[in-house]
Amino acid sequence: MTRHLPKLPLLTLVLLAAACAPKKPPAELQAPPATARPEAPAPTPTERPASVETGASNIVPGSQDDLRAQAGGDTVLFAYDSYELDGEARATLLKHATWLRANANVRVTLEGHCDERGTREYNLALGDRRANSAKNFLASQGIDVARLSTISYGKEKPAVDGADEAAYAQNRRAVTMVMSR
Repeated sequence: MTRHLPKLPLLTLVLLAAACAPKKPPAELQAPPATARPEAPAPTPTERPASVETGASNIVPGSQDDLRAQAGGDTVLFAYDSYELDGEARATLLKHATWLRANANVRVTLEGHCDERGTREYNLALGDRRANSAKNFLASQGIDVARLSTISYGKEKPAVDGADEAAYAQNRRAVTMVMSR
């Protein structure tokens, strides 16, 4: 064992000298020719442009207008005195879920609304059930509930004025509103 001891300090000295040796300078990079144009990297599938051109206006990704454009609207309608989602409402909310997955930093509020019939208290409760019905559907599609909040406006914010079935039908709704990006 003692025969190998004198070699240990020598080996340590060699390794230390190799570590302290001057490094080779990196090879010099040549500048591209003056006529060369820089190439932009190809966008990855998750990247989105800063804005989407639509005629004369720009739509900012992750905005309320972007939701409407990508999902075909931000509103689902309900039958009289109901908070059940029909097939059309589910199809719209599926598009909202797809949009929310593509815009992972966006938080939304689901607003519940009613037509003018019924008491204020009843309509606030029904609007709350409508908003939560939409929220629960989005959550069932994998959207984090921390990104979803609800509010009921009852009959206080009609989409259209009128006291006929056509107006009532448009006021019985849940609206997905973009709150933050």
